[in-house]
Amino acid sequence: MTVWPAIWLTLKLAFVTTAILLAVALPLAWWLTTTRSKLRPVVEAITTLPLVLPPTVLGFYLLILMSPTAPFGALWLRVTGDTLTFSFTGLVIASLVYSLPFAVQPLQTAFASVPQPTMDAARTLGATPRDAFLTVALPLARRGFLTAGVLTFAHTVGEFGVVLMVGGNIPGRTRVISIEIFTAVETLDYATAHVLSLGLLAFSFCVLLLVYVFNRRGGVRVA
Repeated sequence: MTVWPAIWLTLKLAFVTTAILLAVALPLAWWLTTTRSKLRPVVEAITTLPLVLPPTVLGFYLLILMSPTAPFGALWLRVTGDTLTFSFTGLVIASLVYSLPFAVQPLQTAFASVPQPTMDAARTLGATPRDAFLTVALPLARRGFLTAGVLTFAHTVGEFGVVLMVGGNIPGRTRVISIEIFTAVETLDYATAHVLSLGLLAFSFCVLLLVYVFNRRGGVRVA
């Protein structure tokens, strides 16, 4: 059994998901840190929901949403000529939802640790809110940005339930590493399952070690 297509697909999915989520999570985390809106608890609850919701439940509703019979799925089919279900694009959308808190929470924690007097001093010197964010808050929160990127990438690599529900098990199209392990076990190919599982175990340990080392040095904690 060749596993390289699954490895390549997993890395591609993780890179795409991480890049998009960092772009989305950055303004969202800043808004959650600075806003006084009454909607903040609602947005925080929605953002955190994938942490507590079973992956199969989340995957089921995403599958329904992206189905060709649903408005969103039907619109995508008309525009692109392809379905979202059982496709790489569908995996990306599912991964964006499932990994969202891993991008938002470290950034929110990092922004919350930026000293308010420093931000006030920047505004006193004539900096606009945008300038203060770009020149003061963002550089001071760079470790949180790195943590968010690493955790999002690692979490996407290890996804199983959500991607299986949305993408199924199509070799070269939706079969990622976690599903490749599942398939290997089902076919009694324990040698392949051992190699891939040990690889993910080593990868996960290195990611956590990297995060904790950076957090310890920079004083940034993962929420």
